[in-house]
Amino acid sequence: LVPEVDEVIAYEAPWMKASRPRPDATTEHAMVARLREGRFDAAAVFTVYSQSPLPAAVLCFLAGIPRRLAHCRENPYLLLTDWVAEREPIHLLRHEVRRQLDLVATVGAAAVDERLSLAVPVEAQRRADALLDRLGLGSGEGWVAIHPGGSAPSRRYPPEAFAQVVRGLDAAGLRVVLTGTATERGLVRDIQRAAGVRSYSLAGRLDLADLAALLARAPVLVSNNTAPVHVAAAVGTPVVDLYALTNPQHTPWGVPHRVLSHDVPCKYCYKSVCPQVHHDCLRRIAAKDVVDAALDLLGQRALA
Repeated sequence: LVPEVDEVIAYEAPWMKASRPRPDATTEHAMVARLREGRFDAAAVFTVYSQSPLPAAVLCFLAGIPRRLAHCRENPYLLLTDWVAEREPIHLLRHEVRRQLDLVATVGAAAVDERLSLAVPVEAQRRADALLDRLGLGSGEGWVAIHPGGSAPSRRYPPEAFAQVVRGLDAAGLRVVLTGTATERGLVRDIQRAAGVRSYSLAGRLDLADLAALLARAPVLVSNNTAPVHVAAAVGTPVVDLYALTNPQHTPWGVPHRVLSHDVPCKYCYKSVCPQVHHDCLRRIAAKDVVDAALDLLGQRALA
């Protein structure tokens, strides 16, 4: 960012979202102490438009951070020294990355390169190379990564449809590598069983660094709209994003991509569980369209 700063440290604030009730403010006092120890000159509070920045602003104020920046829907008085009146979603709607770039631009900071970036440890890169060699995929071509899981049920493409996608990619001569958390091993196994063709499961075998290294080598990622989509974007990998219409702001940023969804009247519900139960924004995406989107991106990559 410009103007230059010596150090930028990011903290995630769980109290920005709904969380379980706590008996006291021990966690908040600890965070204030941690922030105070950092002797920061400024803090930027990044929120989606449905969140309030004020809980985090209070902590930054109590920690003695002299400049505090955020979007805010109401007058924050002394809690924010620099604030931008919240205009979303009534007057405009932006990608989440654009929203935050616009925020810091109000205090004179501009990104030289607006793409996402992620530094992948060298050891993770070596592990990914060794793993792909063992799978016979070391050439870097002829395969696709699929991430079929996701923390929110409303953002998950049906497993049986993923199985059809795996079969379609296999029929196109591509091998499929499925990723997921340890708790998603059963999901991946069920998809493999239903697909009935050769595929590889890495569910539960990759930490974040290893996942980033693997995705950096993947020709294309097919995924629900969940964290690996943005990891892939940060390492420059094209993405087929099976995009539940829970909100419009979190599509892949800065890489070739195809966003697939089925338009529904209940879109932009901002719910983790489909309130209509039918999941039509995802369920009605044809597996063939997913396969075609992946092949299209593979073709573009081959021409690059």
